[in-house]
This record gives sequence, C-alpha cells and structure tokens, in this order.
Amino acid sequence: MTTRILPAVGDPDAARSVTTLLSQLPDAEPAAPVGDSTQLIDTLARLAGESLDELPEVVLVHERIGPVPALELIREVSLRFPAIGVVLITADASPGLFSAAMESGARGLVTLPVSYEELANRVQSAAQWSVGVRRHLGSGGDVFTGPGGTVITVSGAKGGVGATVTAVQLALASQASGQTVALVDMDLQSGDIASYLDVQFRRSIVDLAAIADISPRVLSDAVFSHSTGLALLLAPGEGERGEEVSDRSARQIVSALRSRYEVVVIDCGSQLQGAGAAAIEMADTAVLVTTPDVIAVRGAKRTVRMWERLQIRKAEETLTLVNRFIRNTEIQPPLIEKITGTRMANTAVPANFKELQGAVDAGRMHELDAKSTVKQALWGLAGELGIVKLPAGADRSGGKNAGKFKNDRGSIGRPRRRRDGDSGGRGTTEGTR
Repeated sequence: MTTRILPAVGDPDAARSVTTLLSQLPDAEPAAPVGDSTQLIDTLARLAGESLDELPEVVLVHERIGPVPALELIREVSLRFPAIGVVLITADASPGLFSAAMESGARGLVTLPVSYEELANRVQSAAQWSVGVRRHLGSGGDVFTGPGGTVITVSGAKGGVGATVTAVQLALASQASGQTVALVDMDLQSGDIASYLDVQFRRSIVDLAAIADISPRVLSDAVFSHSTGLALLLAPGEGERGEEVSDRSARQIVSALRSRYEVVVIDCGSQLQGAGAAAIEMADTAVLVTTPDVIAVRGAKRTVRMWERLQIRKAEETLTLVNRFIRNTEIQPPLIEKITGTRMANTAVPANFKELQGAVDAGRMHELDAKSTVKQALWGLAGELGIVKLPAGADRSGGKNAGKFKNDRGSIGRPRRRRDGDSGGRGTTEGTR
C-alpha cells in the first residue's frame, strides 16, 4: 500500500532534510512541503473538498511551524480531518511534551535530528492507524467528518454600528436557503444575540472552554436549537466569565463548529479579545461593519491597523460593510475603501431603523418583515458572501436588493484594478427616501 505523506515544515533546511528522508521510505508518496499552518489547513480542505479519499494518510508537523503553534495545529487537523495520522517533529523528547502531543491528537513523535529508522517507524504506525480509521469511518462513530464549513466573522468598527443585526440576518439568510448554520456570540462580555432572538438559555460558549476534546455530542449539548433552525452558541450571561474562553479554546470551538455545520457566523463585537482574534484569523471572510460617519470610519481604520499589527488579518483580506447608508452623505464607500485599505462589499445597508425597531424591541429579529429594505440588503450580502444555496446561474451580487452599492469589483474575492480616472461606484438607497 502506498502511503501519502504531507510535511508541514516552515524552516527551509529542515524541509529539505525531511523531504530527502521521506523520498527514501518504501511505498511512500511524499507531497511537497507546506510552509505554514494556514497553507496546511487550506491544502487539506481542498483535498477533502474533492474527495475524502484524496486526503494523505500521514501529516508531519514540525515544531517551528507557524503562525498557529504546532500543538494547536495538530489539534485542529485531528478534529477536522480525523482519519489523518499526525506526527510531530520536535527537538523536545520530554514526557511532558509527548503527553501534550498525544492529548492534542498526534499519533507519534519524531525527535530532531530526524533519523531514517525512527521516521519510518512513526510514519508506518500512523499510516496503519489512518487506514484502520478510514475502514470504519462510515459506521457512524461519534467523530467529525468532512472538510469543514465556511466561517464568517462579523466585527463592529465601534459599538452600535449594527454588527449583531448583520450577523443574525446573515445566519438567518443562510439557514433559510437550506444550509446547516451555527450562529456564535463571541462578544463575550456584552454579547446580546439571545435578546435579539428571544432566547432563554442555561449553557453558553464558556461550557466548552475547558473541554480538551469537543466531540459532536458535547457540542450539541452546548448549543441552543432555535425555532428558526439555527444552532446558537451564546455568550455567557455573566460577562466576567468571558475571560474563561482563551484564544486556544476559541480555535478548538471554531474548528468543532466548522466540522459540524456548513456555515458558521460569529459575532465578534467591537472589542478585540483573544478569542475573537483567533476566530477572525481562522475565518474564511472577516466582515467589518461601519457607518458612514467620521467616528465610525476612524474606528474601522484603527481596527484594521490593529489587526495588521497583531498579524490577525491583512487589510486587503477584510471586507467592509457600510451600514445606515445614505446617498447624499459626504462619506461614500469609495472614500471608506481608500481610508481603510479594505475591500468594500457590493451591498450597502440603507439607513432605515424604523423597519427594525419593532423587531428589536420585541426580541424577534427573526420575524423581521421580508419587505424590509434592511433585511433585503443583508440577505443580499449573504448571497454575495456565498453562504446561501442559490439556483444554478443565479446572481450572488444581491440582485435588486435595496441599498445595493456596486463598485468596480467582479467579485469580493478578486478586486479588479481601476482604470485611470475611475473614481469608483456610487451608492443608492432605494426605498429609504
């Protein structure tokens, strides 16, 4: 049997050494090394998206991989791709590290400098384990399967710009189209999704913070099944308990949700905490909500710069949504795009709070009138983000939704260069006059 091996080694010299040894293993099919944790997860997700049979039997993780630490990366790979045998390569052969690696999901440990005999033994053992798991994976065991769903984070440039309303409506739009959706409140100290959806709850995200191995059964016990079909993972009722959710536990929680649901929408609030930072870093799309006023736009710029300094997310990888948009305001989306350096959503949400007030006051955001221009714009944004199931050939740009703003982008993923003299698009606010 041929063993497919994917090394994740950031150091070029170590990568060459490991690749040379792997090429000498009998019946081994080593892939080209990946240089960081993000590239490893993306590669595995792509292979799993084609077919679970395309996944390698063995993944080698070098101790100096980054930006996610090696043990956290092993935990994420083991959780999202449970049929892969992960082997850690490290200079630390202490019992403490060995125990920590096994708890994270590793199937073996190879010490540096790497010897051929030890590498061959660990790879063979991990491959045999992987083959056995794949043989029984279809028997309905309590494990996560599949490449994982899409993670969208929603953050506010400052408090009160509409991040929570945006997150709730994105989740509702995705669920209404037939997706399985989890809505997470990671505004840990002041999150209020429960109030927006009229929920009385006992369990929260804090109940998962101290669990080392989040199985589907454990996860299902922590989420609240809403009448709309959304799975809600809520912020704690006591804000001080939010400190119990570390960045490490947040990564594990997001990975567990992503493996269980097709779409995961996370409200990160406007204050950056370790847990929220981890979620934003892991997200497929990070949405930053602002309003077209000086204070909010300054807040958006400050947030984006902070994310860049902390190496959480680059400005060009952030999607900015303009909420409460008015056509004749001085601050237009092209100016916000220039100030923040982010990509602008094709959709802008019109300023029409009167439509929302009844639903907000009653805590029934899920019952917002379908004719609401705000709802139509946010559901159009969900289509733009690709988190709704649409008929073949349907337009994801928002169609005739109110508040639509078209810029010079063909899609949110690939900005097109502007031609000289092109000043960008203009906004509209249909139905808001």
